[in-house]
Amino acid sequence: MSETIAAVATANGVGSIAIVRVSGDKALAAAQRLTSRTRFEPRHAYLLPLRDNDRSLIDEAIVIYFKAPYSFTGEDIVEFQCHGGFVTARRIMQTLTTIEGIRTAFPGEFSKRAFLNGKIDLSEAEAIAKLIEAKSEDAAKILAKQLKGDLKRFVEESREKLIEILAYSEVFIDYAEEDIPEETYDTLLRKIEKVEGELRGLVESSRRRRGLIEGFRVAIVGKPNVGKSSLLNALLSYERAIVSDIAGTTRDTIEEEVRIGSHLIRMIDTAGIRAANDTIERIGVERSKRSMEEADIVIALFDGSRPFDEEDKEIVAMIERFDKPCVVVVNKCDLPQRLDRKLLEKFDPVEVSVKGAFQRLIERMESLLDDLGGNDELLLVSQRQNKAVEDAADAVAEAKEPLRRGELEFFSYHIKEAIKAISSISRPFDNEEMLDKMFSEFCLGK
Repeated sequence: MSETIAAVATANGVGSIAIVRVSGDKALAAAQRLTSRTRFEPRHAYLLPLRDNDRSLIDEAIVIYFKAPYSFTGEDIVEFQCHGGFVTARRIMQTLTTIEGIRTAFPGEFSKRAFLNGKIDLSEAEAIAKLIEAKSEDAAKILAKQLKGDLKRFVEESREKLIEILAYSEVFIDYAEEDIPEETYDTLLRKIEKVEGELRGLVESSRRRRGLIEGFRVAIVGKPNVGKSSLLNALLSYERAIVSDIAGTTRDTIEEEVRIGSHLIRMIDTAGIRAANDTIERIGVERSKRSMEEADIVIALFDGSRPFDEEDKEIVAMIERFDKPCVVVVNKCDLPQRLDRKLLEKFDPVEVSVKGAFQRLIERMESLLDDLGGNDELLLVSQRQNKAVEDAADAVAEAKEPLRRGELEFFSYHIKEAIKAISSISRPFDNEEMLDKMFSEFCLGK
């Protein structure tokens, strides 16, 4: 690459340190110009004054030179570690971009260069981006392993299995006049079914655990006036939602983030579910049902101080219909109790008072979130990766029927499509337009 790029690699705002990163052939020359020092030993830290084009002092900063190819991008890199804040890093950038051949980097361009120079593959690049966004410690652990190549190894192993299957098929195509033993077809079928199972298993596991990256969605549902908004406020420790004795006060969903255990989750307070009397409330109720359908976990709230009624019965029916992790909660346990607990026994309900006694609910939630997170097994971290594995699994599935009919040319075609799809996770064949789109979603300076 002929152009040298520069960017602030730390978040905007006030902080103790800001890092300005430069990558390309002119990185070393840029360091020499700003510091007036002619010699830099690679990977040594120098505390030096930085000066602009008028030789006015910008800051005293740590300067580190990484010589190609032993750097993140595989090119010469210089990092200026200056005092944090809005002004100093910007002055360094302004000075750097006056040097001919140095420009401001596009979002994700450092990682893109690392990929193009063979320092990382696409699965590792996406792990870098998602590690920055990780919502839980479990996600961070999984992504750290992917940085070390765990997903790449899975892709390579799957690819090798498919290539072996393809090789069998191609050999038999070349010797089509020979009778192919029946057990050979059975062996190939078992092999592709095993590969398909592994691929679909990874997709399904990743779909269940997507909240590790995005934050698990938890919907609080129940009929009006059971204390949904009060529970949200209690978990947040401040008055986020309006609380009133008037039924139907919450007309729309309210979303806020809260940490439970090691997980950052998205709590969704919904409108009370009942037969609504007006258009606005009906829209709110429909949104509540949609939130319940889209949630990873549901908290179904019942009022222990009121008898079980038809509206409660509808909530129970919805829990059973959606069939997803659910915590049934009986609220207002500090008041005289009128709710028949036997009707909820099969759900092992948790009794709480949102005025203070809800620790058991937090413990139950933490256990459920840990279960959803699973262990530190592989996780597909983007829609692109999910689609690639799904396409590979579909292609393998489509190969079964031609194999059963002995149509090995069609069988080989589908296996080749599967190989192409699974390979695209780490290093696709035709990539320039796709790379520009994917890396543009990265942070500036990354």
